[in-house]
Amino acid sequence: MSNPMIQLLVLAAIAIFLILRLRNVLGTRDGFEPTKTEPPRTDRRTFEVIDGSANEVDHDITDHVEAGSPNADALAAMKRAEPSFGVREFLNGARSAHEMILLAFERGDISEIRPFLAEEVASAFQSVIDSRNELGQTVEAQYLGTREISISTAEFDGNSGSAEITVQFVAELIVATRDADGKIVEGDPKISRKQRDLWTFSRRMGQDDPNWQLVATG
Repeated sequence: MSNPMIQLLVLAAIAIFLILRLRNVLGTRDGFEPTKTEPPRTDRRTFEVIDGSANEVDHDITDHVEAGSPNADALAAMKRAEPSFGVREFLNGARSAHEMILLAFERGDISEIRPFLAEEVASAFQSVIDSRNELGQTVEAQYLGTREISISTAEFDGNSGSAEITVQFVAELIVATRDADGKIVEGDPKISRKQRDLWTFSRRMGQDDPNWQLVATG
């Protein structure tokens, strides 16, 4: 046997020996080897504390008044007393009521809106209408839209269930008052004007009658 062949056999034997030693020291990678995993992530949700307990934020309230304010607390109490009550729905109704009541007053006939007026407010409106009639005045009014609406104050009496919400309106109207001869004595039938009103609506929560009454104007 030639020398190169002998050297090759020797090297092969040494390699086999080293492989067997390494297997004994390191072991094999047969079977299942677990892989590293990251800890699961948890989603964060926004909470606020109401009456000492953690609750999810009610955006139906915080979209219209400052979170944690007395107004927010009063609105939350209204919802607890009447779960079907919604602030957004209330403001939509108040917007419609403002237009309907204002036009009825300006045009001099509040008979159809009387159920939505507290007695004191109805009497004040009727007094102004009667004074116009005595002077022979008529009013032309056109409601162009509500430009702004917001809650000014909200109050709730837990004992009686009475709720009051004061709403600020900014409306755009065309109003003109004419005397008995048809001459314009106030306003302009061709020029619109902005009118700011601060109206307070009241209702007992949890009652069958869902209608709010206008109890004060400003």
